[in-house]
Amino acid sequence: MDIAFVTLPGIGGSGEQHWQTHWERADTRFKRFKPTSWDAPDVSDWTAAVDRELGLAPQSVVLVAHSLACLLVAHWAQKTLARVAGAFLVSVPDPAATKFPAAAASFAAVPATALVFPALIVASTDDPYGTLDYARQRAGQWKAGIVEVGPLGHINGASGLGDWPQGRMLLEAFSSGLGMGR
Repeated sequence: MDIAFVTLPGIGGSGEQHWQTHWERADTRFKRFKPTSWDAPDVSDWTAAVDRELGLAPQSVVLVAHSLACLLVAHWAQKTLARVAGAFLVSVPDPAATKFPAAAASFAAVPATALVFPALIVASTDDPYGTLDYARQRAGQWKAGIVEVGPLGHINGASGLGDWPQGRMLLEAFSSGLGMGR
């Protein structure tokens, strides 16, 4: 079965050193969604951008979200009839954390209901935007699995992970568990 991945970066759009950007360059199955603004995120605009991207994708899609986009997935899942095979959610931020950007306030009322598709949360033990306890809480609410990967900060470009081979292996294992291996 062919699989496509839709990458959903967080605020700022995941720069050149981010693992999402590396994965997109290395594998044509990865396509980035395109909201109106990366720096002034609006939950309505971002959910519409996910819908637009999924309209262009084949049916077997895994969402690959980082940071604010993890909250986007929870909002989007409440308002759409579109189906995805699953969601790979890296570094779920806590809207109550002091570092949560004020520009992302429209994402703050995070749905606490179960996602309607399989999901895996990948959490760092020292993420400045969300504690491990918060990630575990969201995993329970969303009925998602969780993998704790140790001290990797926010698992972004600043973490110095390059193409983050550990994350790619986790994504491949997750996708295979959906019956969607290579």
